[in-house]
Amino acid sequence: MSLITVADIAHDDLALTPTIQSEAASEIDVVSQSGTDPETGQFFFAVKNADVAAFEEALEADHTVRDWWLVSEREDSVVYRIGHTNDAILLSPIVTELGGLMLDACSNETSGWRVRLQLSDREALAELWEYCEAKDISFDLNRMFQQDGWMNGEPSKLTDAQRDALVAAYEHGYFEEPREAALDDLSDVLDISPTAVSGRIRRGTAELVESILVDE
Repeated sequence: MSLITVADIAHDDLALTPTIQSEAASEIDVVSQSGTDPETGQFFFAVKNADVAAFEEALEADHTVRDWWLVSEREDSVVYRIGHTNDAILLSPIVTELGGLMLDACSNETSGWRVRLQLSDREALAELWEYCEAKDISFDLNRMFQQDGWMNGEPSKLTDAQRDALVAAYEHGYFEEPREAALDDLSDVLDISPTAVSGRIRRGTAELVESILVDE
């Protein structure tokens, strides 16, 4: 068994935090398949919906960034290779030291990072939490679950946005009969348009049905 953990982490010295706070891009994702090397502090990042000039200006001002290279550029996203300074706090080395994996990481709305980790057990999670507490890193656990082995992946491909929409819909009575909340109500809760709420609920429901109820 292994433990999948999804958490929000935040600290002023966490890698790229000042750049995230600049809001020059809507989302920054660590490219986990790129063979990053925690020892060198160089990582690949996919940056979505960025004002490239403003984003690169933010990189220049970011005290956690040593140097950076523009690797590729598309209409809605760009990829950078970024080296970090000695001042930058990286979570991946301690996760590796605990025998775990950083499955993915993306910037979140609280100007920090949302990480999805694969750890061996709750003891490893407790050690990670203690490390973050000692470093004054905010560590807010969103959810965790166990899975068989290390290669199965998450039980479904449900995104965090879809999960948040489904949970909000459930908690506010959207699925009750009679319905206790409308899309407009959920729109206010999630701070997105009613159309976006509807799409997330529809796609999230379809993903849950496919991953849990449909026998391949």
